[in-house]
Amino acid sequence: MRHTIMVPFEGDDAGTEELTWGQWTVWRMMNGFGGVFLVGGAMKLEEGTTLEHLEHLLAFIMRRHESLRTVIRTEADGSPRQVVSDRGEVGLEVVDVTDGEDPAEVAEAVRERYEFEPFDIAKDWPVRMAVIRKDGVPDHFVAMYPHMAIDAYGFDALVGDLDNLDRETGAELGERGGIQPRDLARKQRESSAQRQCQASLRYWERWLMEVPARRFNGPYAGSDPRWWDCTYDSRAAYLAVGAISARTGLHSGPVLLTAYAVALEKVTKAGPSAIRMVVSNRFRPDFARSVSALAQPGLCVFDVRDCTFDEAVSRAWHAQITTGKNAYYDPRKLAELRERVEKERGESLDLMLYFNDRRKTLAQPVAEPEAVADAGQIWDAVPLSRMTWGIRSNSPDVKAYLDVNGSPDTVNVTLRADTQALTPAEQVSVLRTMEEILLAAAFDPDCPTGV
Repeated sequence: MRHTIMVPFEGDDAGTEELTWGQWTVWRMMNGFGGVFLVGGAMKLEEGTTLEHLEHLLAFIMRRHESLRTVIRTEADGSPRQVVSDRGEVGLEVVDVTDGEDPAEVAEAVRERYEFEPFDIAKDWPVRMAVIRKDGVPDHFVAMYPHMAIDAYGFDALVGDLDNLDRETGAELGERGGIQPRDLARKQRESSAQRQCQASLRYWERWLMEVPARRFNGPYAGSDPRWWDCTYDSRAAYLAVGAISARTGLHSGPVLLTAYAVALEKVTKAGPSAIRMVVSNRFRPDFARSVSALAQPGLCVFDVRDCTFDEAVSRAWHAQITTGKNAYYDPRKLAELRERVEKERGESLDLMLYFNDRRKTLAQPVAEPEAVADAGQIWDAVPLSRMTWGIRSNSPDVKAYLDVNGSPDTVNVTLRADTQALTPAEQVSVLRTMEEILLAAAFDPDCPTGV
């Protein structure tokens, strides 16, 4: 049984503004892939949480953060605008489980429904929230938000701001931090932001003129459904990454990026790696605590050919730093630049290849030498590696997207692939080759990439 409570809210301000660069990035993705992407999840509630507590929480976040009371309206000329309201009502769904139902399973079913139900970004508040009750007591909580309103790090900022909520009364205990989207849109028209945009575009232009146009062996006939998810979980790779990190003095992120680049090159023979990376942009002033969409894809280019794996890791690390500095730009101007470059080159550029490290606090830091596993421990862990096939979909997506998932003691990666670009067999080969090169390089500083 379920019903919806309408929770009123009032904010500080209202108005209309053009989109931010982060919003433009999501808008172009939505138009290209034909869907609204949502982030969020389901969680177990702490004991003592009441329905009133959750009503206070919902009113609090709507009041504090403009992005959550924003709809995206399209003007007569086709241009989108962010429209912020200063008051309204938003639904809190209450779902009561029946005898024999698992609240966690019900919560996951609600989360999945929220993710795939139609969403009208021009009318619906960008918050879908539910409480799952067992015997009338709140047990689980579900919250999903469209990517236009918030990204993964914005979600963290939202959770962090809950420290400023008195959940008994709904009162605010501290000032809100982080720039609001309309203020950011105005700042992005200023000369300093425009200079940063031009610098990023110069970086993009350099590489767009040089990288190979093709990144895959296809097109293949593909499968139905067309996009397949495959997850590989490896304790052995985790231990090997620790050994490589300790030896090179570099974080596990560039080590895994290098393994991905080597595996792709061995499978596709596409030449220097040109991988798009999701850059949070949260290191910029006043961005860290902003509940909004700030992430933009950067272009990470480095060569793994004719070198040792350690040298390739160093190249990846330097490339990541440069990518992060040049992932703040107006997506409309990048689209114009790409169109011009493709005309000059006389060919279309395939840039639908992504790497996204989602681990955040679970990311493995530089390992201490005394904590490094020995070769026997690593090889003993190899039989524990597991590969599982996941979602298969006909929803349009990129050609290859590797997520590094949060796992405390394994390397857990999910490769989503367009089967017209990477066959399922090639997907498996990429994931297994990542593990193989990590194991080979774990205790050999002269290990070649083999590319």
